[in-house]
Amino acid sequence: MTASHTHVVTITGYSSNGDGVARLEDGRVAFIRGAARGDVLEVTLIGELRGSVRAEIVKILSPSPYRIEPDCPKYPICGGCDFRHVTYEEELAAKLQRVNDALSRIGGLSFSVSEILSTGDVDHYRNKATFHSDGKSRGFYKANSREIVPVDNCLLLENDLNDSLKRLTMNGDVTLRSGEKRPDGTVVMSIDGLSFIVNGFFQVNTAAALLLFRKAREYASMSKDESLLDLYCGVGALTLFVGRDAGIAVGVEYDPAAVIAAKENAERNALSHVSFICADAAAWVADVAGPDCVIVDPPRKGLSRGALQKITALAPNRIVYASCDPATLARDLRLLAGYTLKEACVVDMFPRTANVECCCLLNRQ
Repeated sequence: MTASHTHVVTITGYSSNGDGVARLEDGRVAFIRGAARGDVLEVTLIGELRGSVRAEIVKILSPSPYRIEPDCPKYPICGGCDFRHVTYEEELAAKLQRVNDALSRIGGLSFSVSEILSTGDVDHYRNKATFHSDGKSRGFYKANSREIVPVDNCLLLENDLNDSLKRLTMNGDVTLRSGEKRPDGTVVMSIDGLSFIVNGFFQVNTAAALLLFRKAREYASMSKDESLLDLYCGVGALTLFVGRDAGIAVGVEYDPAAVIAAKENAERNALSHVSFICADAAAWVADVAGPDCVIVDPPRKGLSRGALQKITALAPNRIVYASCDPATLARDLRLLAGYTLKEACVVDMFPRTANVECCCLLNRQ
């Protein structure tokens, strides 16, 4: 859809993917990529959504006080970043608002999160990236497209990944991961005195992962006479980080390769009281004696209904929920019957993008 005329709008906030939000004269909501809160813009409509429209900027009539000049020549064509046109303080405020909106509108909670943790480093933090190729160019996908934007240096990536990028051929998709490499190609990450073989999911921002892990450890508040259960544990990094304070810790993960790595990680860190099981979290937890604390760090889709039911049946005193999607987090918090949201914080795991990580503590009522 292409409109034959333009509209003047004022940006009042941001959508979950970082687009600016405004209302047209007829009351419809417009989403505008690259807009900043407080901008007065001339826009043209480029698409219709259900009950709303997409628009693009024709002219900035009055710039937001939060607007800055983007520092990447590929922005905002490349889909990797969402907030390079605003100050970092504004980005953090937008992320807090996104989380609180989800808790209120989806979770039906009156709880408000005010703490957001950041390393302060907004560039060169990603330890992993996937590059796409069409045989002619290599780079990232254009925003809302499968078209490739050629990239030879990305501000988000750790420097060694940018160095590796320059040596890649143009054939097929390639995933690169930084970290200490052993002779067999195994990647090892070190966090707070612990080292982890990475063969499966691991946080893409190592420094911010430490902030998340410390917060999860604080919320779990384990003691040597307590037991910990970690569901969706991946290579066991969070299980080991928090579980070293517990008497017994068990991690559950569906991916066999990740479980093998998790067991090696327990051995390499001399944590013999931590064990791992390869199983589906929802199906397996029914046979576990009630743990004192359960940690969940599910994929973006959140907890399945079965997992929710099994966790509440275990009736742990505490649940620590780490999430990369505020919407599914809020939904699950509403469905965890018998538990109250006690504490929560936001961790800026993905600076300059709209993605955000949360960590929550729930206490049994």
